[in-house]
Amino acid sequence: MNHFSPDALNCATLTIAKFLIIDFFIQIYIKFFLKEDECMKKSIPCTLMRSGTSRGPFFLKDWLPEKEQQRDAVLLNIMGAPHALQISGLGGGSSLTNKVAIVSKSTQPDCDVDYLFAQVSIESNTVDTKPNCGNMLAGVGPFAIEQGLVVPEASQTCVRVYNINTRSKTDLLVCTPQGKVAYEGDVLIDGVLDPAAPIHLNFKQMLGSSTGRLFPTGLLKQKILGVDVTCIDAAQLMVLIDSKQMGLQGDETPSQLHANADVMAKIRGIRLAAAQAMGLGDVTHTVLPKPVLIGKTNDWKIINSRYFTPHVCHSTHAATGAVGIAIAALINGTIVFHESTKIKDKNHLFIAHPSGKIEVCVDYNSNRHGFEKITNASLIRTAKKIFEGQVFVG
Repeated sequence: MNHFSPDALNCATLTIAKFLIIDFFIQIYIKFFLKEDECMKKSIPCTLMRSGTSRGPFFLKDWLPEKEQQRDAVLLNIMGAPHALQISGLGGGSSLTNKVAIVSKSTQPDCDVDYLFAQVSIESNTVDTKPNCGNMLAGVGPFAIEQGLVVPEASQTCVRVYNINTRSKTDLLVCTPQGKVAYEGDVLIDGVLDPAAPIHLNFKQMLGSSTGRLFPTGLLKQKILGVDVTCIDAAQLMVLIDSKQMGLQGDETPSQLHANADVMAKIRGIRLAAAQAMGLGDVTHTVLPKPVLIGKTNDWKIINSRYFTPHVCHSTHAATGAVGIAIAALINGTIVFHESTKIKDKNHLFIAHPSGKIEVCVDYNSNRHGFEKITNASLIRTAKKIFEGQVFVG
């Protein structure tokens, strides 16, 4: 049997006592002296919405930490990232369900609210605030009205939104019968099972919003890795890729594309090379530009599109991406252009995606040319409020 001397026992007792005292004072310091932004709140207000064909939490800016690093840490924790299943958070294991909208009263004199979009990564501890998301943008209108940032009208309410990510402006027309947001309605958008009330998105300033140029490389069409592409900055920063020259029809399913290792590798290579040509540098760890496969159909009003986010093919389509493709279709020299699309200053096109189509209307001035001719682009989305309450952090 081992025996301990009285001195050894006293020493051990003192050591344990010291640890207990130190821990006690640490807990007191955390509870009474740490500022709120130095530790995560236990819970914060949150509204979870299906917005367009995306889903994610909506926050007022004041609900989140002011410092960017701490804010991003909270968002990663809330979404349960990084983790493939995100079992401990709100994320659903897809880039389409890892989107966040942060809304505040606008700093712009001609807008009602500012909207910061955040894409939370599933694979890494990163939150990207460079891109915009038109699907999540749709939900900003109802959220802003219900949070008291915009006073509702009796029938429909216009919410003027400034997107901080791309410095662009969009007007949202929200159904507000008797001054209350209506979510129920009879409009179906492809990729969503249930009908809902329409939300009209009118993009006002979307040309060159990320790079300052509608065509960031200065070319309407160019070859990258032997394939014709159009690099365009219109509502979304994209590299549009000719599907036929990739050996594709343009109507492939996401699973068919993902299973083709050669095609996926070439898409990645074209995206990286296009970014260099646009002056973006190495974009390995960011989501812009988005690569998009473009396929022609027998009907000039319908354009096949397979939109990547950027490493996975979207199961439906980005709203901003649909707007950019519709604009490219109007401009002679791009890989999307078709002469028949130019009809009486107003153009209706359908962007076909794996789950259906998005209708986009583009207004333009036929008496003017080049960058300035596009005056407005619009489409319809819907939204559904899933829950409103507190989300726990930590």
